[in-house]
Amino acid sequence: MTAARVEQRMEELLQRHFDYLTATGPGPDHPLDEDPSQEALQAVILQAIEAGRGGKRLRALLLCDVWRALESEQNPDREQAVVDLACALEVYQTSALVHDDIIDGSPRRRGRPAAHLALSRPVAENNPNDRAPARPDARGTGLGILLGDLLASLSTALALQAAADLPQGPAIGRVFQAIQTAVVTGQVLDMGMEEASLDDPERLRSQAMHTMAWKTASYTTMAPLALGLLAAGTDLEEHKVSVHALGLDLGLAFQLSDDLLDVAGDDRHTGKPVGGDIREGKRTVLLADTLAMANPDQAKEVRRLYDSPSQRRKDAQVNMVRDLMQSCGAVEASRRRIADLSVRAQARAQALADDLHLSARGRTIFLKACRRFLPLATTAGYHERVSSIDAEAGQASEVQRAGQDEHE
Repeated sequence: MTAARVEQRMEELLQRHFDYLTATGPGPDHPLDEDPSQEALQAVILQAIEAGRGGKRLRALLLCDVWRALESEQNPDREQAVVDLACALEVYQTSALVHDDIIDGSPRRRGRPAAHLALSRPVAENNPNDRAPARPDARGTGLGILLGDLLASLSTALALQAAADLPQGPAIGRVFQAIQTAVVTGQVLDMGMEEASLDDPERLRSQAMHTMAWKTASYTTMAPLALGLLAAGTDLEEHKVSVHALGLDLGLAFQLSDDLLDVAGDDRHTGKPVGGDIREGKRTVLLADTLAMANPDQAKEVRRLYDSPSQRRKDAQVNMVRDLMQSCGAVEASRRRIADLSVRAQARAQALADDLHLSARGRTIFLKACRRFLPLATTAGYHERVSSIDAEAGQASEVQRAGQDEHE
């Protein structure tokens, strides 16, 4: 299973649904292709395909690999249903990103104009080089919202169709629908965090971690783990606590690493503007650490900056906060936190592999799949901590080797 295969199948499934939408009309006397609204529909369809392109497909690959680790028999029909279920999860991910970019006012996604910006009218419509305006208009924002809704709806349809050909189909449907509720809840919490007080860094850190659990971990790691087990016919209730704990640690480490890229990354590699979280005033764990570790005058200046309207935050101010996060030790604190989560997650992954009675081949697949969500080395002591856990368990450093293989 590869990201390219997932993306190709995603486009096939989406195009099949879009062909149905454009072929369906109100009647023979009023075919839809003569309706002026067709232009908007075609624009949304094209952007749905475009917005879904790119990305590492980590969620889909985790789901497929968990199923592959458990499934011992070759069954092409079953495998196709699993791939389609994984694609449904990626389609939902696309819908969440479209809505997220609108909420955050992000101009770019994966190195291209964000969907709501691409759907806006160019300032000079007769200029073929002006492919997207600098700012979204009401049309682009409205169509972007509808595009996100359409993708979310289609993701559910795709998931239910795939579930019909898999063991525990009803349970798969319930989990898939539950993750959508969790993500929306997390998005609401995230927006509520914009008003969170900056006077209590410890409380702010706790709130940010709680929000990440709902908004990111719920469908990035918890859901693929659960869906992969169900697709293989495994009793999820028996392993629910372990799956939740492993998925939470993986998801938090993944999101904390993403937040770190916003400060210490390069937008040529991330595909979105570095410093965006600072410019938007997002209340992150990294911000909480900065407020706790900076001197009083520095912390006061950061609070003043974050309490000001985002439109007034200049590049120089954003860079000042980025530099402070580095110099005060907040970035290194985040790396240590990610390392601790990574070590704990790998211990949980080994324990769950034992509980699932995976074969040697299945165990390698499972551990390697989990390892994709963790940085190879975030601190100098990372590998020493992994080795310590393996030694205590009396096992070879299988997880670490899997991670090194993945990195190579």
